[in-house]
Amino acid sequence: MPLGITEEIIARQSPEAQAIIRLLLAEIAKLEARIKELEGGRKTPQNSSLPPSSVHPHAKPASPKRKSKKKRGGQPGHEKHERPLIPTEDCDDVKPIKPTECRRCGEKLSGSDPEPLRHQVWELPEIKPLVTEYQRHRLACPACGEMTCAELPCGVPQGQSGPRLMAFTALLMAYYRQSKRRTAEFLSTLLGQPCCPALTVKIENQVTAAVRPSYEALAAQLPAEEQLNIDETGTKQENDKAWLWTFVARMFTVFAVRPTREATALTTSWARRSTASSLAIGPRCTGIWAVCSGAGPI
Repeated sequence: MPLGITEEIIARQSPEAQAIIRLLLAEIAKLEARIKELEGGRKTPQNSSLPPSSVHPHAKPASPKRKSKKKRGGQPGHEKHERPLIPTEDCDDVKPIKPTECRRCGEKLSGSDPEPLRHQVWELPEIKPLVTEYQRHRLACPACGEMTCAELPCGVPQGQSGPRLMAFTALLMAYYRQSKRRTAEFLSTLLGQPCCPALTVKIENQVTAAVRPSYEALAAQLPAEEQLNIDETGTKQENDKAWLWTFVARMFTVFAVRPTREATALTTSWARRSTASSLAIGPRCTGIWAVCSGAGPI
């Protein structure tokens, strides 16, 4: 009997109390049976003494739908879906394959099929870094004897990382949000590019310096926009809590990290974070229609 209520305990009660207790016990038993049916007999921390740690915090609840009797995969008669073939002239390589003998009698075969069956295989190209060596000659002047060393051509970086490699490395860390260690491992393992976390930090700083003028130009353009959509979200900066502000203009978007999520952050100077101190959203933005989510009116 549930709840530790025995017949001896019930017998000591008055007839009216006995009737009420038996009615409640029957209702409890009915509800427990219903719960067990709905949960499929599976014990959970909510319906048993199992500890909460026995269930993954992100585990999806069991689907209440009954399992279908159909097999997995495509069902008979379903519409076929496949990747369309690209034109033959767009293929990097075409390999004609001809049978050499008849599959029935073994007679030698010759000729060509005007409409052969086409089978295309997609594959990743072999990824191998392009290494260019610049040999800077040092020559002595025949007149005065002074040694002169050739300068690197315009556009050649002083370091060992080319512009495309630097841009790709920054893309992995910024847009795809990979750590510096994972970025270095990806470049070394999959691209065959020697790299370490310290090199990714150096590349990050160089790319930041390269794109800063463009960033500051867009930031300075914000006060002249007719409409801005503004929002913020929590983030971290140097282990401190911060907020990432997003300013969406008609043709571009500007991101900025601020120490507060209050709307007053829009009227403070950017001089501490950036040289674009002209971006003081507020008094300079006369005539702007700013739509800000969650930070109050602007």
